[in-house]
Amino acid sequence: MIAMIVAFIQRAIMQGIPLLYGSTGEILTEKSGNLNLGIPGIMYVGGISGVIGSFAYENSLLPDKSNANPVLVILIPLVCCLFGSLVMGLIYSFLTTTLRANQNVTGLALTTFGIGFGNFFGGSLIKLVKADVPSITLSFTSGYFSKKLPFAGSLGIFGQIFLSYSFLAYAAIIIAVLVSLFLKKTRGGLNLRAVGENPATADAAGISVTKNKYLATCIGSMIAGLGGLYYVMDYACGIWSNDAFGDRGWLAIALVIFTVWRPTMSIFGSFLFGGLYIVHNYLSQIINTTMATQELIKMAPYLVTIIVLIVISARKKRETQPPQSLGLFYFREDR
Repeated sequence: MIAMIVAFIQRAIMQGIPLLYGSTGEILTEKSGNLNLGIPGIMYVGGISGVIGSFAYENSLLPDKSNANPVLVILIPLVCCLFGSLVMGLIYSFLTTTLRANQNVTGLALTTFGIGFGNFFGGSLIKLVKADVPSITLSFTSGYFSKKLPFAGSLGIFGQIFLSYSFLAYAAIIIAVLVSLFLKKTRGGLNLRAVGENPATADAAGISVTKNKYLATCIGSMIAGLGGLYYVMDYACGIWSNDAFGDRGWLAIALVIFTVWRPTMSIFGSFLFGGLYIVHNYLSQIINTTMATQELIKMAPYLVTIIVLIVISARKKRETQPPQSLGLFYFREDR
C-alpha cells in the first residue's frame, strides 16, 4: 500500500508539472489584462517545436549517437520550444494589443491552430520514420531530460517523493516562485498589475501599456510552452503522439482560477489537479469502478474549479478577483 501511495504521489507531481507551467504563464499574461485562451495550443506548439529540434539533432548524429554533445541534446529542443512558444505569444499580442481583436476569439483560434500545427508536423515526422505505430520516439533525448538526482534513491521515501524528478520539474517550481516575487516585490511587477487593473491610469502615469502587455504575454507563452516540452520529453518518455495532450491545457487555465491568480498557490494546486486527474487509475486497483464512475471522477478538477469560482464571486474580495481590465482591449484615444 505504501509503495502504491508513493507511486501515486510521484505520478501526480509529474502530471501536475505541465499544468504548473501553463498556469504560471497564463497568470503572468492575465496580470497584464490579456486573457489568453490559446494556452492549450501554445503548449502543443512548444512540445512539437522541441520534438522537431530534437529529431533534427538526433538524425544529424546517425549512425553513431555516442558522439552527441549533452549540452546540445538539451539546449536545441529547449530553444526550439521557447522560440515556437514565443512566436505564438507574438501572434496573440499583435492581434489583441496592436489590432485590438477580440481576446476570446483570438485565444480559441490559437488553440485550434496550435493543435493543428502540432498534429501536422507530428504526423509528418511519423511518416518520415515509417513507424509501425502512430507515434515517434525520441528516447535518446528523453534520457537526458528525464535524468534524476543520483542520490534520490538512497534517501528512502523522502527521496522518492521530493527528489526523484528531472530538472524541468524543479525549474517549474522555481519559475512560479520567481513570477510571484516579480509581481509582488518589484516595480516592474507593480507596473504590470497596474496595466491589468486600469490601463488608462497606468498610461497616464507614464507606464507603457503596449510594452507591458507584449512582454507579459510573450514571456507567459514561453513559460507555458515549456509545459508541452516537459510532457513529451519527461512524462511521455520522449514519445510524441498526435492529440496525446488531452485537456491539460484547459486544466492549466482552470488552475489559474482555482489559485486565484497566485503563482505560488499554483504549485500546490497543480499537484492536486494532477492527482485528481489520475486518481481513477489507482481507485480501480482498490475498489471496483465502472467506466462511467471513472469518467465522473475525472471531472473532479473542473468541479473544484467551478466551486472555487462560485465562492470567490460570492465573497467579492478584491485580492481574489481577476484584473479589472481582463479580456478588454485598450485604445489610448478613448481616455
